[in-house]
Amino acid sequence: MAVLTLTHQQKELLDRSVAAGEAADVHALVMLALAEHDSGIRPRTIPGDPGSIRRWRDDIAFTPSTERVVRWEHRLEPGTGRAVIVRAGQILRVAQVEGNQCADLNVFSLADYREAMHVGRTRTLHGIHPVAGDFLWSAPPRERAMMFILNDTAGLNDTLFPRCSANMYESMFGFADHTNCADMQAEAQREFGLTPDDVHDSFNLFMGTTVNDDGSCSVVHQQTSADDYVELLALMDVLAVPNTCGNDIFRTSNYALRPLDLTVMDAADDDLAAVPELRAYPTQRTPADFAQPHIRTERSLERDPDYVPHFSRTPIVTHEVSVELDAGAQALLDRHARRDLYGDDSDAALRDLVLGWWVDSHA
Repeated sequence: MAVLTLTHQQKELLDRSVAAGEAADVHALVMLALAEHDSGIRPRTIPGDPGSIRRWRDDIAFTPSTERVVRWEHRLEPGTGRAVIVRAGQILRVAQVEGNQCADLNVFSLADYREAMHVGRTRTLHGIHPVAGDFLWSAPPRERAMMFILNDTAGLNDTLFPRCSANMYESMFGFADHTNCADMQAEAQREFGLTPDDVHDSFNLFMGTTVNDDGSCSVVHQQTSADDYVELLALMDVLAVPNTCGNDIFRTSNYALRPLDLTVMDAADDDLAAVPELRAYPTQRTPADFAQPHIRTERSLERDPDYVPHFSRTPIVTHEVSVELDAGAQALLDRHARRDLYGDDSDAALRDLVLGWWVDSHA
């Protein structure tokens, strides 16, 4: 007889699979997990509430047609950035002019600037080099898709490197003043009342990067042509802020500073149809849901004397589930158990196998 110790949340996960008919009970689910670790894991749909359809197209203020309609064009000169309103259903195209020019991008919700693109969340969902078909996501607690990468002819985008800054060039190379993305972003955003503190980590368009064997990251030469572009479809009204990267010291833009072309256009029917279905969840919280809904204006921090902590689902509760392993199941456990991690702790080894199987099979 084996014991499988689960937190209440872990047990809830397995109980949902039982309720969905994946196995007769938790014991049978454990046997299924052991068997599939040996024979191959079969993909499944995550059981539970799939959320409601997010009807973002209801926010589109124009009537879509079979053709795109150009609304605004601008040449973004080297050393500059521009804050651009892009309404839901509109496309922002960032296009090369000569080729090989990197662009940094910030994105804010036009209705609430504190909802901004979160590079970390985007990287988690789409990898370090998002391409056409991927989304740009806002930060927790909102975690909504803000823009959709509709087209990307270069496939050369980065979520690893932060924006270059004035201090980087001064501390590394002795420049008292040098074109840099942080200051360009701050200056462009100033048109809409935002400060340098509001500049967030950038989504780097047309930037070649790699992860080295030792875990460090490097910028590599890019090879983009004058015909390359990225098109981003807005899924809400946003303020998009692209700038021409000011780095002419590294390989970022192949040691040069060049212009980029910006275009905002109403999307056509086919463009809108290309966006995969989006869903909304109660956990995508707005300020109305915050336990502390008041926006601070003072800068210094002081303790709230009336504060009482309230952490969800605490204290953590555990359950011991008895699992009877026959000789075959025990052999499977012995074969796949991470003894290098857990030694003789069969409870921990079995929990690792079962939960690892659940995540891999429902991913």
